[in-house]
Amino acid sequence: MRCTLSWSWTLAIGLSLVSAGCAASDDKIVLKVAHNGSAEHPYQVGFETFKEVLERETDGRVEVQIFDNAQLGTEEEASLMVELGALAASAASAGGGLAPFTPEAELFNFPFIFRDLDHFYRVLDGPPGERVGSVIEEDLDSLVLGWWFSGVRNTWNSRRPILTPADMRGLKIRVMSSPVLIETFNALGAQATPMSFGELYSGLEQHVVDGAETDHVDLLYERFYEVTEHVSYTGHMYLAAGLIFSRKRFDELSPETQEAVLLAGREATLAERAAMESMTNDALAELEELGLKFYEVDRGLFQEKVRSVYENNAEKIGGIQFIEEIEALAGLETGEDVDEVVQS
Repeated sequence: MRCTLSWSWTLAIGLSLVSAGCAASDDKIVLKVAHNGSAEHPYQVGFETFKEVLERETDGRVEVQIFDNAQLGTEEEASLMVELGALAASAASAGGGLAPFTPEAELFNFPFIFRDLDHFYRVLDGPPGERVGSVIEEDLDSLVLGWWFSGVRNTWNSRRPILTPADMRGLKIRVMSSPVLIETFNALGAQATPMSFGELYSGLEQHVVDGAETDHVDLLYERFYEVTEHVSYTGHMYLAAGLIFSRKRFDELSPETQEAVLLAGREATLAERAAMESMTNDALAELEELGLKFYEVDRGLFQEKVRSVYENNAEKIGGIQFIEEIEALAGLETGEDVDEVVQS
């Protein structure tokens, strides 16, 4: 699946390609990276680590320029720019930045597929993450330098508490442009409404949508608490984001610089994950102080409602066996070998 761009956007990409391919007068290599989070978001922490490590390892021969807040385009547009080489790298979530290009990335968007954070990391760092990553690399002509953690997503809205799936009925809930996520919220009774992240605040203000599903960090730093009230702990998704790096830009680099890019990607992944975990706890405390109302839900009722999502989409991501592979990794004990469990 590929995006259709307007002629103006195509022109903008063309100009960006020229700019991205230029070196500074002293032959310094400039690499532009982008994400759709705020300057306080864990994505920013990840890219600042990427910048620090890469510039240090190359003795300043490489300069990394970070563009936050979707300054250069939506997640989907940024992924396309990485494919074309207009951007060196982007944080592309499995929901908004990868699913439109790689159906296999939808494997990580299935509702309630991850048991907890340890399970999430075992999957992303194990064979499933490697397999999906290899398809992304082919589809987007890129390298997946690491899998970032983009938070545990809950459902919130301005109209009423959501305690059971019946409470979803008729609510317009903004979702990412993942077909699986759209089908999930429709199955729960909501009116799933795809919308770019940058348009969400105004959409809430203007009542185009009643609510959305995000993690606590986005809820706080994007100031959504100003336009919503009720937060339900649906915990339906642990959102994965690929740190994707343009193959075109990578191939232009010397072997030494390529090694530095790979190292920077690994270090950035560790830093981003740690920041998301820490900031999630801090954000929750702040949101409670700001007066948002939080509600526990019976997840079993929600899981029952979305069984059809698994039945309807399993073949699109390679078959039910891949979902079963992820479920098998949920029971992995500390010290066990991932490959042995998957093959058993």
